[in-house]
Amino acid sequence: MTKIRALLVDDEPLAIRGLKIRLQAFEDLEVIGTCANGREAVKDIKAQKPDLVFLDIQMPGFDGFSVLKSLVGEAELPLVIFVTAYDEYALEAFKAHALDYLLKPVDEDRLMEAMMRVRESISKRTAIEQNSRLVTLIENMENPPVDALTAILEETTDFKDDRFDPHLRIKDRGHITIVDVADVEYIDAAGDYMCIHVGQRTHILRETMKTMQKRLDPKVFQRIHRSSIINLDKVKEVRPHSNGECFLTLMNGTELKVSRSYKDVVGRFM
Repeated sequence: MTKIRALLVDDEPLAIRGLKIRLQAFEDLEVIGTCANGREAVKDIKAQKPDLVFLDIQMPGFDGFSVLKSLVGEAELPLVIFVTAYDEYALEAFKAHALDYLLKPVDEDRLMEAMMRVRESISKRTAIEQNSRLVTLIENMENPPVDALTAILEETTDFKDDRFDPHLRIKDRGHITIVDVADVEYIDAAGDYMCIHVGQRTHILRETMKTMQKRLDPKVFQRIHRSSIINLDKVKEVRPHSNGECFLTLMNGTELKVSRSYKDVVGRFM
């Protein structure tokens, strides 16, 4: 798995500690260092070239915006997520081309959304770089070697797979249950909560349907209703209905309706 290398910048030790704890939930992220002020951050960003920087805005003397101004002209700039205690800084943060911003204390759901944006951004950047390498290779050789082309394409495929979460971490009364995504049979929505069905158990996770979809590999998980997502590998039978709808029977015997809006999903089984 390709790790996202992150640097944390904040003059408050407790804020650094709290963010590090929350970031432990993301297996594809590695905290490579922390900085207690802006000048230290500029030095470390230039030396370590992180993929991502969580950057506090309000730091004495040399704030987060000053850090970005000092990096103008650098060949490779990291993705930046500003961290602030005041919502009024949000507009300024985006004017400074931050990928996202988080309010203190950092909310876990917002952090998850921000990390999704990070993955998407890195994925697009990597795809552009790899496409450029392919074009350069093809332009400079009359007969491009198949092995070299295959290697570059495989790099792209592997990275895309890393965007999707292999596990779901579900908190319940202070306990965290780790669920393998491959074991999930289906998911249905109940307001702002997701019911994750795995075998005989149902786990409750506070998340929106839209956010959940982004976390799951679409080659395996597909939406079949405005409030339902299924694991295609768990489908045993497809039963069409006269009104244009369709019913899927899972291996555990559960029957789920495919609404007409999502009937193209059924074509995957035909």
